Amino acid sequence: MLTPARLQAAPARWRALAALVAGGLSALAMPPFGLWPVLALTLPVLVFLLDATAALPLRPALRASFLAGWLFGLGYFVAGLWWIGEAFLVQADTFLWLMPFAVLGLPAYLALYTGLGCVLARLLWTPGPGRILAFAAALTLAEIARGALLTGFPWNDFGYGLATDLRFAQIASVVGLVGLCLLTLACLASPAALFSAQGTSRARQLPLALAVALLAALWAGGQWRLATTEIGTVPGVRLRLMQPDLPQDQKFRYDARRTVMDLYLATSESQGGLTGVTHLFWPESAFPFFLEREPEALARIVAMLPHGTTLITGAARYQAVPGRERPDVFNSVRVIDSNGTIRGYADKVHLVPFGEYLPFQETLEALGLEALTRVRGGFAAAQERRLLAIPGLPDSVPLICYEAIFPDEVMPASGSGGGERPGFLLNLSNDAWFGLTPGPYQHFEQSRLRAIEQGLPLVRVTNNGISAVVDPLGRIRALLPLGVRGVIDDSLPQALSATPYATHGRVISWLLLFGCFCGALMLRLRTLHA
Repeated sequence: MLTPARLQAAPARWRALAALVAGGLSALAMPPFGLWPVLALTLPVLVFLLDATAALPLRPALRASFLAGWLFGLGYFVAGLWWIGEAFLVQADTFLWLMPFAVLGLPAYLALYTGLGCVLARLLWTPGPGRILAFAAALTLAEIARGALLTGFPWNDFGYGLATDLRFAQIASVVGLVGLCLLTLACLASPAALFSAQGTSRARQLPLALAVALLAALWAGGQWRLATTEIGTVPGVRLRLMQPDLPQDQKFRYDARRTVMDLYLATSESQGGLTGVTHLFWPESAFPFFLEREPEALARIVAMLPHGTTLITGAARYQAVPGRERPDVFNSVRVIDSNGTIRGYADKVHLVPFGEYLPFQETLEALGLEALTRVRGGFAAAQERRLLAIPGLPDSVPLICYEAIFPDEVMPASGSGGGERPGFLLNLSNDAWFGLTPGPYQHFEQSRLRAIEQGLPLVRVTNNGISAVVDPLGRIRALLPLGVRGVIDDSLPQALSATPYATHGRVISWLLLFGCFCGALMLRLRTLHA
């Protein structure tokens, strides 16, 4: 058993190894594994490593705390995000040399937040059970920063550990991802309190007892919500989701445009054709061309669609810019009726750095670099998110690709089509970049949590999976697995009334976090004056 005493006595290299291994094992809590109890073993290791700095002067203690957190984070993010390297194999002749920067460089950067979180925790540290509050509050704040700074990347937030169990995930409708992260860290780090240097036996056991009771209450409350909440369907609607499972190295080849269209049309009309289907959905960036420049493709779509059936598809959109030769290119969702009229569109707001654009675009392109999508000049971003009107459906919130991982960016701002509550979340994505790896599973689970937070159903359509219709409680009604070509038909679930999280946003979770910081600070001040 790893204890503070043993870690403190161990050589520095063994403490570093313990941090790295514990972080790596923590990734097992994330999809597709969902082994969240492993965090009850690995998070206490990080607490013990911070305990091991107790005998050091403040500055060396803070350096040691940062190193422990950074190594824990490095192990966690390498083990949880290694699949990003798959994207650099699609056009390996151009991008393979960049793979180490993604597989190791990105985790090394993200681990900085874990390291800084441990520094903050160490500043509030006490030798008793109360240090669990400092640990949970500080690392939650670090996760908030990771999800916001430098465009943000909240992938595999610690809160997703508990969210892999749908019963625990229901609390996200109240506290969102931030609150779920705080609860996950506090509850699953609590076994470390049993090894506190101070406090009575009862005081050392109290955090774990409270954590078990809280987890039991969350599980029971989630089970009750799932069992008692009735969700109807929108009348007169029959959705069809088409998953082409098109290899990524073919998806953007203009010379393969006819093959791509043949595949889309044939797959869409499988299972007896489109009779009775009111809305057909295709994935993100469906075409290796601009629809406006390929009238033959639009004519084939019209010939396929029965009267009254609407196609909702990902399709790049270009827009001329006065005084500039090169137009803006947007990653968009298009709504096309059975007459071939484009009834509406929505452009992507939050672009993927190095995937859809390059920081310092002109300078880096002059040096010969390009984004993975190879769009010269990069994609342009929409200024704001707007609801997407689709004939025959409630208004939707369009989320393209990884826009679904940002909880605070899901809903349009007031005045941007955000006055009326939408009827569902629409997530079009292309996860074929990452092959048959954990990445698409993680992406799906994060999208599903947005549905629970907002109390809105989710329609998710991807190139190679996971495509699904999910109800507002996160329950899967219909699903196409990863790596499968086909279609699924389903009704559209009705939205719930606005959840506390949808109404108040982060207010509740910020109050919880503030309370934890206040408690940790009071215990710290009491220790200093003892």
